[in-house]
Amino acid sequence: MLIAGSPSHGYGAHEHYAGLKVLEQSLLEANPNLQTEVVRGWPKDASKVESADSVVLYSDGQGGHVAFDHRDELRTLLKRGGGLVCLHYATEMTPGESGDDMVELLGGHFEVHYSVNPHWIAKFDSLPEHPITHNVEPFATNDEWYFHLRFSDQGKLTPILQSVAPESTMRRPDGAHTGNPHARKSVAAGEPQTVAWAYEPEFGGRSFGFTGGHHHWNWSHVPVRQLVTNAIRWTAGDDPTQEANSLQPISAERLLADQDFEPPTTFDLETVAKQFAIPATSETSKDNAKKKR
Repeated sequence: MLIAGSPSHGYGAHEHYAGLKVLEQSLLEANPNLQTEVVRGWPKDASKVESADSVVLYSDGQGGHVAFDHRDELRTLLKRGGGLVCLHYATEMTPGESGDDMVELLGGHFEVHYSVNPHWIAKFDSLPEHPITHNVEPFATNDEWYFHLRFSDQGKLTPILQSVAPESTMRRPDGAHTGNPHARKSVAAGEPQTVAWAYEPEFGGRSFGFTGGHHHWNWSHVPVRQLVTNAIRWTAGDDPTQEANSLQPISAERLLADQDFEPPTTFDLETVAKQFAIPATSETSKDNAKKKR
């Protein structure tokens, strides 16, 4: 069950529904036997979540979080051995009870005045041995990688993506999301920042948090999609090391589908493709694939 939040930031960013449709296709390419459904907003039919093997949330956070009023249902899901995945802003709840719940359920969350949300190029030169990293090549992408999150000291938490954040991530003034003494100290010390993780709560289930996902165009990158697809399968109890097909790059042209907003008059496909180092059209994707053979 993949649940998209409301339209958010404007064209090409926080494209919850369109992003989940891309991930749905990747899931079915990896394992055609999976049963998937992408919905807008929390389903009114409670049985959909009650019967799901895993729930994927891609939405705004804090009070606008698609699961803000459904945390008990997520807890029940995990306790029966189900899975939970939160992407980008969906890793953030409000401080206090909801934030504590997110730490308990997901293993961590973006905590205002403690975590930060800069845009930066995160480089992942090495990946840990884990089913989630199966067939995922080292990569680097420019995204709004949240870091210095508040993590759980209980359960089993495994960092999946870590990168040392550059000093440039700390150039903004202090604020709820922009900077704070805790994050500044961590960056100055050159500590690796965890931006994706696997979590196994003590009471059962599997969770995965991923702080990237601001730019819709980054779903073109195979390592990004492979990682998140593997993670969804892992949380659902499916084996990511068994896949029917290898994922292929998705063109910027294909990523135009299902977005919540119309493109601005200044939008140029070739410019976007160049900016995010992705193929502009399906023909470009095919040509690039041939060159790699």
